[in-house]
Amino acid sequence: MPEERNKRETMMGLLDVGARQDYIPAAFFLHFDRSYHYGEAAVHKHLEYFRYTNMDFVKIQYERTFPPISAIKKPDDWKKMPLYKLDFYEPELEAVRGLVKAAKKDALILVTLYSPFMCAGHTTSPSLVTSHLEENPERIMKGLNIITDSLMLFVKECIRAGVDGFYTSTQGGEAGRFKDRGLFTKHIKPLDLVLMNEINRSCPFNILHVCDYNAPYDDLTPFLDYPGHVVNCNPKLTSGELTWSKIAEMFKRPCMGGMDRHGVIVSGTRQEIVHAVGGVLGHASSPFILGADCTLPSSINWENISTAVDAAHAHRAS
Repeated sequence: MPEERNKRETMMGLLDVGARQDYIPAAFFLHFDRSYHYGEAAVHKHLEYFRYTNMDFVKIQYERTFPPISAIKKPDDWKKMPLYKLDFYEPELEAVRGLVKAAKKDALILVTLYSPFMCAGHTTSPSLVTSHLEENPERIMKGLNIITDSLMLFVKECIRAGVDGFYTSTQGGEAGRFKDRGLFTKHIKPLDLVLMNEINRSCPFNILHVCDYNAPYDDLTPFLDYPGHVVNCNPKLTSGELTWSKIAEMFKRPCMGGMDRHGVIVSGTRQEIVHAVGGVLGHASSPFILGADCTLPSSINWENISTAVDAAHAHRAS
């Protein structure tokens, strides 16, 4: 049974080129109630979820989003962006340290990291950040650089705490986000890479998440040179749907995904979920991790997730 195997070894084995994949690992993510966001409460809830679903690694949800700043109304206002230091992240770091201590012996511990662009969106709104970049990118870069410096403090402290890696989420390259696609390449991507390159230098297992939570993509090629040992994305683009074999060939690394975060895993019967998992894995690239294209709804029945994980574990890997 997969439960009896060392989940750390199984996940790290995915990175061994040519190695046999004994079974298909799986992991799904959701946000817990606010009362479980930080500290010991977050540790207990993450462990409860990890054990209930039998997923194959621990992914720590990031809940310490940047506070809204109403004073930022125009591009020049980004010079007012504060540099949040480690005391700001301490509630999240308490959960990170606790989960490393409690579960690292059993599974990889990965921390969610939102990109500087995404954190700027939390500070104002994604639409305002977008319009400011289009209006005067040099002015807004003052704020984005401050955000990057702040996130680097968090990243390095998580590394010191002993995490195995990060689940790095990027946005900004969605279809139609900018009239000039060069804004993403010149102003968003370099800051993503500052953080991700540091992470890749320091951690043995990282997942690149190309996040389509706000809008779909028409092209994944801007992300092909992003670091990350595994790529998690939605294969459905505005121009059509890619196969997992094509995505694995493009990114030259294992893939994670397959399940629609709003689909059968949320509303289907046990039999429907098992059937859907079989359909995904029957056409998946190898090696592969079953997951969703993004975070699942918080209201989902955990039993549905456990069913999908069990179905992946029971699937005969190639």
